[in-house]
This record gives sequence, C-alpha cells and structure tokens, in this order.
Amino acid sequence: MSGPPPAVAELRHAVRAGLRGSDRPVLAACSGGADSMALAAALAFEGRAAGVRVGGVTVDHGLQPGSDRRARTTAAVLSELGLDPVLALRVQVTGAGGPEAAARTARYTALAAAAADHGARIALGHTLDDQAETVLLGLGRGSGPRSIAGMVPERADGAGTWWRPLLGVRRETTRQACADQGLPVWDDPWNTDPAYTRVRLRTEVLPLLEEVLGGGVAPALARTAALLREDLEALDALAAVELARLAAEVGDGGLPARPLEPLPAAVRRRVLRGWLRAAGVPDLQAVHLRAVESLVTRWRGQGPVDLPGGAGVARASGTLVVLSP
Repeated sequence: MSGPPPAVAELRHAVRAGLRGSDRPVLAACSGGADSMALAAALAFEGRAAGVRVGGVTVDHGLQPGSDRRARTTAAVLSELGLDPVLALRVQVTGAGGPEAAARTARYTALAAAAADHGARIALGHTLDDQAETVLLGLGRGSGPRSIAGMVPERADGAGTWWRPLLGVRRETTRQACADQGLPVWDDPWNTDPAYTRVRLRTEVLPLLEEVLGGGVAPALARTAALLREDLEALDALAAVELARLAAEVGDGGLPARPLEPLPAAVRRRVLRGWLRAAGVPDLQAVHLRAVESLVTRWRGQGPVDLPGGAGVARASGTLVVLSP
C-alpha cells in the first residue's frame, strides 16, 4: 500500500512530534491560504492518530470585498477536514501602524481569546520562507539579534501559546500538499501588493539573492536564525541566573550597581531588561536600556533616567531603583 504524496507526508511529519508531545487541544489558524490550509489538513490527520483534539479558526478582518464569504468558505473546508470546533471570527481593524499592522493586532487578539476559551494552543502556518523574510527584515532594520533570530517554533506569552510547526517547510511544499489533497486555496491579494515591504522582499530581494549567490539563500537564512536563537537562549539563561543572584543581594526590588559593571554587556543588558520588565516597565527599547546601563558603566552622579509609561530609574547609595510614574 503506497503512502501519501511526498508533500503531504512532509507536512504530517512536521506536526507529528508537536502533537504527540502534548495532549493539549490545538486550534489551527487558517486564512484559507496554502500554508495554513496545508497545516490544518496535516493537523486534522495527525491529531486523530495522536488522540489530540484539533479545531480551526479563521478571522474575517472585513478589509476586502467578500471577506465574509471567504471566511465562511474556509470554515466549511475546515469542518470537512474533521476539525472541531471550527470558529469564524469577525474583528474590527483599528489603530495605528497601517492596515497590515492593525489587522495583525486584531487577528492575534481574536486568536488569543479563542485559545483561552478552549484551553488550546494556536498553530500558525509560517514557513521556512516566512522565516527567511523575517530575518532579512531584521537585518535591514538593524533591530538587534533577537529580530534576526526570527520566529521561534513555540512561544508562550501572556496571550497564549503560539506553535509554528512549519518553520522547516518550504512554501512550495504547502502549495503542493494542498494540490495533492484537492484543497481549495485562497491567494490573498495583499501578498502580491508591492506596497508592502515583505512582499518586495519575497518577490524582488530574495530572488535576486538566490540568483547572485547561487541558490539556497532562504534555507541558509533560516539556519542562521536557528543558530542565533541557541546563542540567545544561552545568554538569556545566564542573565536569569545573574538577575536572581543580584536581586537577592538587595531584596527590596532594587539592583546593586557595582556587581553589574564587570558582567559582559550582552548579559548585563539582559539582566537590566529582566529587572525592568519584572517591575512593570512597558515598551523597553535599546535606547532605554543603554540609558539605564549608563548608570552602571558611566556613573558620574547623574540624575534619573526616564522610561516609557512615566517610570524612571535612579542610582542611590550604589543601588538601582525603579521610580514609579
């Protein structure tokens, strides 16, 4: 008896370990595009074998004509695949940052709420090609090693658990998997609109790099991201140990300044970031961390450093303290 087509087999293999490693339900986020549709089909098949309940959720942003019809069609396909429950959610897209950013915020808020309601992880269809584009965006913006490290396969935050099992799978494979299974695919016109930076990376920059460098650029970028994530995880672990040790020396929410100074800069800034986040300081950027760090490495008796949200940090009697708004 022959097995499934190679593309279908690759998709199923990509989700298998993550499903068998946890009995927690999964909700597959599905736009109707090839990546998320192939993911939903693989999860439906492997979920039955693993004994894990798999549902689906599609979000209607209401930004394109016929978006409500597309959401209903996608939900119907998910139901036919055997996903349960299947949710079609309508969101209001508002806020700053342009329509793409506002739509993403609205979508993730809706997904997080659905996950909380069902005690589920959210499975997202980002592929190796998406990872490569993310790395290039981080490089171009100079936004630090964490952005160049790309997306992590699984991440839990205050909103939920986000699982990306297809980060090792090419976009062409998801499309082939859909074709092999006769699954309908919706091609979002935004994904070919050159007004968006990511689209130009996908259609202009990456093909040029492939041509100039002789191919293999996207997998190379994804490998770079994976290697960098390993280093970042090691630095984060070292910083967590140092933060616990230093915070215990003071014991009142402050941080001793002198023991911070000899730490490697990468560890020292992570200690400061962890300390400030624990104190509830929001929206920390590199410029804020460097300003706080100057109270340690360039101490000249200067005054407090202002931080987002109206908070601040001052150095008093050799101790860094957070000033409330």
